[in-house]
Amino acid sequence: MAKVTFNDELCQGCGLCVEVCPKKIVALSKDRMNSKGFHPAAVKEQEKCIACAFCAVICPDIAITIEK
Repeated sequence: MAKVTFNDELCQGCGLCVEVCPKKIVALSKDRMNSKGFHPAAVKEQEKCIACAFCAVICPDIAITIEK
């Protein structure tokens, strides 16, 4: 199974990963904030991830890691 990891401190909450995810399982956290004041992205349903890596490729902050 694929595993997506977000580095909360690097994420600036731009939402590009949310838009590009074909499974629509990435969302910006509404209840968490990083030290820079951004709501970081997170995966809602890890088991649905297909490891396409679209989110990691589009991330301008290099905050996403994909493990297969």
